[in-house]
Amino acid sequence: MSTILVDIIAGARPNFMKIAPIIHAIQAREKQGGPVRYRLVHTGQHYDEKMSGDFFRQLGIPAPDVNLEVGSGSHAEQTASIMTRYEKLLLEKKPALCLVVGDVTSTMACAIAAQKLWVKVAHVEAGIRSGDWTMPEEINRMVTDAITNYFFTTSEHANRNLRGAGVSDDRIFFVGNTMIDTLRANMDRLAKPAFFDDIGLKPKSYFVMTMHRPANVDSGSTFTKLLDAIIAGTRGEPVVFPVHPRTAKTMREMGGLPASLKLVDPQPYLEFNYLVKHAKAVITDSGGITEETTVMGVPCLTMRDNTERPETIELGTNELIGTNPAALKPALDRLFAGEWKKGGIPPLWDGKTSERIVAHLEKLLA
Repeated sequence: MSTILVDIIAGARPNFMKIAPIIHAIQAREKQGGPVRYRLVHTGQHYDEKMSGDFFRQLGIPAPDVNLEVGSGSHAEQTASIMTRYEKLLLEKKPALCLVVGDVTSTMACAIAAQKLWVKVAHVEAGIRSGDWTMPEEINRMVTDAITNYFFTTSEHANRNLRGAGVSDDRIFFVGNTMIDTLRANMDRLAKPAFFDDIGLKPKSYFVMTMHRPANVDSGSTFTKLLDAIIAGTRGEPVVFPVHPRTAKTMREMGGLPASLKLVDPQPYLEFNYLVKHAKAVITDSGGITEETTVMGVPCLTMRDNTERPETIELGTNELIGTNPAALKPALDRLFAGEWKKGGIPPLWDGKTSERIVAHLEKLLA
């Protein structure tokens, strides 16, 4: 049986959790005689050791076959650099398929470069939409899905979005969520961070906070009001905030930080999800974390006006609070009163998504 080469694209931290189980599923099928082989292409969009190295080691991702080393830059600069360097790689050796995941700049840029050289594209986590064009990720999703051949989806919401855009059912494959494959595979390996006991954390008696969206953090006054509302609403319980060291330095220089706010460095995968699993709740403006909290049954308060993952609200433990800090207190009051919803797990978030993706790839590319 002849082999089939698939490029797997990874560029930024959210991608690593999504590609790891796909690589493992391809490796498992290869041992059984499966035809699919992969070339792991790391674009270098996130290139520092904490963003890449820790995740690769902890999740058992092999060293990339190629690192495009694009580094930092504006959205346009990164897109151009990724396209230029990936095009050169494709001209040297074309795969049968370019498989992109998620919604980062690398996802869109590699999809464009591949299609322009007549390489088919498959998109993992296709079809999700927030409807918010101010988010760079939303533009990346829309452009990628406009030129994708095969769509691997996480929910019926995504399926409906794609059908509404004119995608035929024979190109849509509802497979589940590879992020959850990674979470389930590593649940028994979650590791207590070194600082956990040092700062006096107790299971279910602290909060985890993540904030990075411009609407929440770019304005000093807006961010201060949000922090004040979080500290007031959490009633003196520790709030663990993994934050980039540069941001942490700026915040400390602001002075007057409450004792309950615990600034820590960005955490590796196993340590971060240990924090989430044992938290009373998570306060975030991220999308991916809402999926993990849903599977772990941890209450999640999302400080955004929209979400591309509505299943985490309809079925899971997530609630869309909005960006008004005043909305936090009533939500946290319900949490402290024990009135938060229990939530359930969306269909096919069972840890077997990557196996289904590889099975489809074998049929599509045979």
